[in-house]
Amino acid sequence: MTDILCDWLNREVKLSRAVDPESFSREFSSGYLIGELLNKFELQDDFDQFSQSRVSNAKLNNFSRMEPTLQLLGVQFDPNVARNIMTEQHGAATKLIYQLYVALEKKKKAGLTGVAMDAMRPSAHAKLRSLETEMYRERLKALMPRQADLSLQQISDSFQNKAKNLENQMANMQFEKQQQAKKLQEEKRVQDMEKKIVEKRRQNEIMAKIQAAIIQIPKPMPQHTVKAIEDQKLLKKKREAENTYTEIQKFEKQMRKETIMPAKLTESMMQVVIQARTPAITELLNTYSDDEYIRKIQKRLEEDTFAREQREKRRRKMLREQLIAHEAQEEAYREEQLINRLMRQSQQERRIAVQLMHVRHEKEVMWQNRIYREKQFEERRLKEFQEALDREAALAEQEKIELEEQALKEKQLHEKLAAERAEARYRKHYGICWEVVEQIIDLVNKIGEYRTLTNNLIPVKLMRDWKELFLKGKPIYEQAEIDPLPAKPTSEQLVELDKMNLLDEKDYDEYKVLPTDMA
Repeated sequence: MTDILCDWLNREVKLSRAVDPESFSREFSSGYLIGELLNKFELQDDFDQFSQSRVSNAKLNNFSRMEPTLQLLGVQFDPNVARNIMTEQHGAATKLIYQLYVALEKKKKAGLTGVAMDAMRPSAHAKLRSLETEMYRERLKALMPRQADLSLQQISDSFQNKAKNLENQMANMQFEKQQQAKKLQEEKRVQDMEKKIVEKRRQNEIMAKIQAAIIQIPKPMPQHTVKAIEDQKLLKKKREAENTYTEIQKFEKQMRKETIMPAKLTESMMQVVIQARTPAITELLNTYSDDEYIRKIQKRLEEDTFAREQREKRRRKMLREQLIAHEAQEEAYREEQLINRLMRQSQQERRIAVQLMHVRHEKEVMWQNRIYREKQFEERRLKEFQEALDREAALAEQEKIELEEQALKEKQLHEKLAAERAEARYRKHYGICWEVVEQIIDLVNKIGEYRTLTNNLIPVKLMRDWKELFLKGKPIYEQAEIDPLPAKPTSEQLVELDKMNLLDEKDYDEYKVLPTDMA
């Protein structure tokens, strides 16, 4: 609908300013274009008194002057509608212009003029409409705030916007500070993490060095095991000595047999001789040898026999000791296995203890970090609280300064308005007095001229006309020629026409009063 109305206003009506849907409410908020629209259709005769300004007084003047015309057209128009249009409410101006469009199209089709529509309205309705117009103006003045209030509101809004901008700037500065603090804290945290990683790596290296430096010290063997090993070594040496001695004895026996027995003895006979008993050999040796040699051999044989018995005893003893040593060795092996198992368990326990120490150290570090973090949080809260107090104090001080500046500006504005009102009142009174003085001077000059020309005899009717013009504030002297009257008369010619109409009305009134006087 707004597009259709804009097309109608721009193409058919052709207002002084082109309107578009985006600025439709703003263009019609002052009421000037509505008055121009009514003037285009010859309904608003006082359009020259409309103002294009957007101040409150100009809007009140425009909407007060167009209200009778809108009521004449039958358009629904009241102070609330006027206020909605002046405050640029969405759809208010569009609705009013659409109603005007419908009413003006009806008027155009009917071919009626504004004067004809006014003449067709009953007198009672006209009087009621005049009263409604007065009530409308008073109501509209009450609804619309004064321009001074609007100016003060604008000043207050500007200061509020400045305060908001200042607060936003302070909030942005605070946010930047917080971001910088967070960044520093993050960098510090990263550095702490790096330090922790380096510390942990160093601890791991130390633990690895400690683990590598651990020497597995075997448990000392029992004393009886050492003794058994020494007995085994001694037994081995004795066995080697016995074997050597046996070999020597066999060699001597063989040599002796070779000297005693013939060379042709067979090998079987030699074995029989070797396996014979000692007494037989001793007897044979006694037969073929001298006594001393035989005694040596007998002694040697006895010694050998005794040695063999001793060796047998030692062998049995050695076997018994070997058995004991074997049992001791088995016992030592079992003890060694048990010790190894216990050592493995102790190493695991040591590792567990080291891990527990690590965990305890980590818990201690976490606890210290938590205390440090809580302390930082507390300091940050205190700092934020202090900053909030400082900010509120700064805002209060700024608000106080702004209020003082606003009060000073209001005072200056009040003094300026008071001076302007005094100046306007002075100029108004001065203009009125000057106009009255000029009219008096003109009347005195006119009377003096006529008295000079007519020997102090001035016609009564002419004197009454001068007095009437003087009382009505019209100039006595002629301002311009009205014969012939042009199509577009000037202001001076209009004044002359008003003077002529005034004098004609006075003559008509005197004519109406004349019969009563004569009677």
